[in-house]
This record gives sequence, structure tokens and C-alpha cells, in this order.
Amino acid sequence: MKREQKREQTKRLLLDAVKELICEKGCTNTTLNDIMERSGLSKGAIFHYVKSKDELFSWVLEDRLDEINERFFNKASHKKSFEEPMHEITARLSDLENPQDPGNQVLMYLLGKSDQLDVKKILQQYYEQAIHMSKLWIAAGQEAGVIPQSVDADKTAELFMLISFGLRMRGAIDSKKHFFHHKDFAELMSGMLQPKEER
Repeated sequence: MKREQKREQTKRLLLDAVKELICEKGCTNTTLNDIMERSGLSKGAIFHYVKSKDELFSWVLEDRLDEINERFFNKASHKKSFEEPMHEITARLSDLENPQDPGNQVLMYLLGKSDQLDVKKILQQYYEQAIHMSKLWIAAGQEAGVIPQSVDADKTAELFMLISFGLRMRGAIDSKKHFFHHKDFAELMSGMLQPKEER
């Protein structure tokens, strides 16, 4: 087996183990020993890939972005339409409101440790990467002629990220009073990216 392929398999093994443990025990109660036991990897093998448990947790956030990005560009490359690629972005927006979602648990856990420099860097990198990907999706739509050039990709991408953070935060605090849901977010995204007069 080639080295790069083995590396990717090991990373996937670690990521799957971490996701399972977070679902079972939560971030705070998941220990490095748990991860070692579940993955079958030694501490040295794990720290070959990451510097800390927190960095390993951040893979859960990155994996979600990568998954959505791959699905989006897979659809966008086959059809020059708005609906199908947009559906790939909005299909899992309901996850943002789920406090049990591993990505949401990781985000809330890391935000609680954002006074630590290493964790703050992880969060900054994730935030910037998420905005960058959103901008790429908007730019791809503009290049395909299905999103107007008048849409400000920078502001729109950051607004979408701020709303997604808000939905995750509300899910984490378990607020019972909701007026804005993931379906409203999907409608807002569609409306901003493809105004009625442009359709």
C-alpha cells in the first residue's frame, strides 16, 4: 500500500473513532486513551498526525466542510444550474440545530477553550476556511451565470457563516423559543444568491 493511501486510511480511522466517541461520551469525557483504544493506534501514532486532542477534534469540523464542498462541486461540474448544487449546501442545514451532532459538540467545546492560544488558532483556521469555501461556491455560481455578479461574495459568505454559528449556539443552549429555523436559512440563502428579479 502506498504511503499516502495508508496515511489517509489512518486519518479516516482516527476521525471515525473520534466521531463515535463524541456521540457516545461528549467531547469533555472523551480521553486520549479512549481514542487509542477505539482506533487501535498508539499515542505516538496519533501524535504523528496531530499535536493535541483538540486538534484531532477539529478534524470533525474540517471533515464536514470537505464533504459539503465535494458534493457541491460534484453537482456543479455536471450541471450549470442553481438548484442542484444549492441543494448540496442546504441538504444538511438541519444538522446545525442538532446539539448531538459531533461537529456542533466540537465547535461548542473548542469555543469554551478559546482563551488557549492553540485552540484559538484552530478556531480561526476553521472560520476562515469555512468562509473561503462559501466564497468559492458563490464564485462558482457566478462563473456559471446562475448567481448574479452583484452578489458580494465576501459579505455573503461571512453572513452565512455567522448565521450557521448562531444556529449551532442556539441548539447547544437548547432554547425552546425559535422563530428562525434551518428552512428559513435555506430560503434566505437562495433569495440572496438568486434574487427573484434575476431568476
